[in-house]
Amino acid sequence: MEQICIRLVKLNMLSTVRSLNRFHSVFRWCGQRQFHCRPSVFASARTELMRTSLKPRGSVTVSPPSLCLRSRSGLNICITAFRPPVHRVPLIIQPTREFHTSDRLRALPAPLIWMVLKPLQKLMAIIVGRSIRKWWLALPPNKKQLFREWTWRRRWHFVGAGAGLLFFISLFLLTHLDESPVTGRTRLLVFSKENFMELAQVTAEAYMEEFKDSLIAPSDPRHQAVEQVVRILAERNQDIAEISSVPWTVHVVDGPTINAFVLPNGEVFIFTGMLDAVADIHQLVFILGHEMAHALIGHAAEQASLSHVVELLSLVLLTAIWAICPRDSLAVLGQWIQGKLVQLLFDRPFSRKLEAEADQVGLQLAAKACADVRAGPVFWQQMEIYDQLRGEPTIPEWLSTHPSHQNRVRQLDRLVPEALELRGRCDCPALPKADPRVIFNQAVKLLLDNAKKQEMIAEEEKNEKQRAGVMLPLPQSPPVLTPGSQTHLGGVLATSALPQTLLSK
Repeated sequence: MEQICIRLVKLNMLSTVRSLNRFHSVFRWCGQRQFHCRPSVFASARTELMRTSLKPRGSVTVSPPSLCLRSRSGLNICITAFRPPVHRVPLIIQPTREFHTSDRLRALPAPLIWMVLKPLQKLMAIIVGRSIRKWWLALPPNKKQLFREWTWRRRWHFVGAGAGLLFFISLFLLTHLDESPVTGRTRLLVFSKENFMELAQVTAEAYMEEFKDSLIAPSDPRHQAVEQVVRILAERNQDIAEISSVPWTVHVVDGPTINAFVLPNGEVFIFTGMLDAVADIHQLVFILGHEMAHALIGHAAEQASLSHVVELLSLVLLTAIWAICPRDSLAVLGQWIQGKLVQLLFDRPFSRKLEAEADQVGLQLAAKACADVRAGPVFWQQMEIYDQLRGEPTIPEWLSTHPSHQNRVRQLDRLVPEALELRGRCDCPALPKADPRVIFNQAVKLLLDNAKKQEMIAEEEKNEKQRAGVMLPLPQSPPVLTPGSQTHLGGVLATSALPQTLLSK
């Protein structure tokens, strides 16, 4: 009986050693990632366990001692393990040094990667097309004939491959359709909004670095006025999730450029030239509402998605151009024509469409912010006169990325009645009966009439001088202007400057 007990005790102790060995190996593997353990402690524990004397007589008691682990976060983990009852020395393992982690590298946004790879894609298409042309020209006539026959025999294989490719392209486009906010228009989105939020953050940091020396302080009255307008627009349009979920930040840049833009992450950039161009606070509300509409609808992601799909499809045409054209000069000309056709047929019309939609949504945002939406068309009328005064050439609308000023005025005039109804439902104060559009048209007509009168007076004075010169020829002396003529000339200049003064009110 005693021998049986001794054998049972030996079996228990051997199983304890094996379990401790397994526990040691597992713990050492974990320690390589989170802790720096000391294998010598386990070695001494196993040695102590093996040389422990086993007494055949009497009872053997095995108690589970605690094995405590202490991590750098302060969390104590206790694990029980079997060991002999003779030496009850707790095993405490402490890390020898701290485990430090470095900051995670921020990956580049997908749209930015596509913009970087876009020239490389064109270069690869040119190389492939030119290689195909060189290979074909190097073939002897008999091999060219054999290749034509081989292609004709497998024509249905090529038709099937093309149909399959067209099916997968259609499936890809259908699975990336999305509904735009506010308008509910179906659109294509290849890049997600999260990707463009990352790109917007990178773009905002670049703009902050670019304009760091020309940013106006937040205590400036112009900055405070813009910030208040943005805050009112955001508060009055809290029902739109894309506005309420974005923190809006204002940056006013001191510069003569008449421009303002809003990034998808809520970073608002506006130049002081735009503040000088608007006539009142209502026009400023409309302009900022227009730019915020671009951000909340996600026009940047939509435009980049369409450009990405069109660019991938045009690579096939570009490869074919370089493969078919007999000379590189003709291939370059064909590539230039292809780029212009893509711009005229896809890029610019789509950009004009997005601008018109931003005008519509921006007018709604301004109406809910209790602004006088009738001031929206007046702003674009002012911009048309401003361009004429600066002598800028008028280009056709189909060559521009924005609608013409006249078309914008006509579209906004059609949308103003609906915007006024929306404004009335938002508990806004009543508007004055005087329509800003009528007042502006009357002012412009008056200025043009005055300018025409001044022109006629100047022409009459010129004729009088010529008649006086014929009656009393004085070829030796230069003509002398009368004081009246100087006054009229100054009146003409002052009249010509009045529209610009009106713009900068």
